[in-house]
Amino acid sequence: MAPDDTGGARRFRQEGLASLRAEARGCTRCPLYKLGTQTVFGEGPENASVMMVGEQPGDAEDLAGRPFVGPAGKLLDRAMEAAGIDRSRVYVTNAVKHFKWVARGKRRLHSKPNAGEVRACKPWLASEVELVQPRILVCLGATAAQAVFGPSFRVTKQGGSFLASAFADLTLATIHPSSVLRAPDEAARHAAMAQLTKHLATVAKRLKRAR
Repeated sequence: MAPDDTGGARRFRQEGLASLRAEARGCTRCPLYKLGTQTVFGEGPENASVMMVGEQPGDAEDLAGRPFVGPAGKLLDRAMEAAGIDRSRVYVTNAVKHFKWVARGKRRLHSKPNAGEVRACKPWLASEVELVQPRILVCLGATAAQAVFGPSFRVTKQGGSFLASAFADLTLATIHPSSVLRAPDEAARHAAMAQLTKHLATVAKRLKRAR
């Protein structure tokens, strides 16, 4: 039963994330289930203070069945530590729950999900937010930010500040950690990492004020 079905939504509120995660394993809402090895659902405490939303699982996440366990996830962990965010209090997930990829020889390379695929997955994300009820929602990258704020949102122009969204009163968009890894040189990587850490430090400061 899909999370946007009235009866399904009520049951998930009663049974929690474990029930929602189990239901998502069989999701066929868009064709990406044919590409991904498995559904990669969110992970973290059900009462997390912060929820971080990325774009989609990568190759490592698709194989492991867990979000943010690959190179970008390790970099995000470093940025959170530098910013003063307790990783154990964070719930991490993605706007799209299946890995979209194209073959390059033996490699599976990331392919950006389209608007229809993001829209098909949105009920899962909305249900995660409803169950976790984080104080702060962090959108990592353009796909996550546009899933939350709408297609006109631009991280380059509107990122780094708290805005109200339909998902949370305190919502902040920043770059995806993978953009740090894709930077063309060391100077660009350093600048991107500094920006990500600065934005996450803003989240950490707001958390301290809320205690």
